[in-house]
Amino acid sequence: MNDQQFKVLNEFGEEVICDILFTFDSDDTHKSYIVYTDNTRDESGNTNVMASTYDPAHQSPKLEPIETDAEWKMIE
Repeated sequence: MNDQQFKVLNEFGEEVICDILFTFDSDDTHKSYIVYTDNTRDESGNTNVMASTYDPAHQSPKLEPIETDAEWKMIE
């Protein structure tokens, strides 16, 4: 695992390595965002991509859900 990856537990309690696609900070929301993938594919064959907020200053940042439609539009 490198500095562009992190581990999470999936719904089955198994460790999954995720690749960080990009991170950014928003001046509008005053939050930090992370966009990442676990490299799985959906039924159409597209790579699943997820996004969350996080606190980069925390030693072990906790991923938090995106709260608003406006945040999702900004991420897209």
